[in-house]
Amino acid sequence: MLVLTRKHNQSIIIGNNIEIMIVEIRGDQVKIGIKAPKNVSIYRSEIYEEIMNENKLATEQTAVDKLGAITRMIKPDAEKKEDK
Repeated sequence: MLVLTRKHNQSIIIGNNIEIMIVEIRGDQVKIGIKAPKNVSIYRSEIYEEIMNENKLATEQTAVDKLGAITRMIKPDAEKKEDK
């Protein structure tokens, strides 16, 4: 991890097209501004983690749904036996 010290209105450049600027410092909070191309997704870490968890759950559910569909195709009467 690279750790930098920046003052108000100073910035850092990532790659050729992402700029992170210190917009405001108030107490123990720092407000930053990010300039990046529209195709670059930018999330707060807690939101990103929620998105990844939701994607994982959706993928797992899709896999379960597909497995159930395949099982019904292979053994069409298996579902009827389970219902009894």
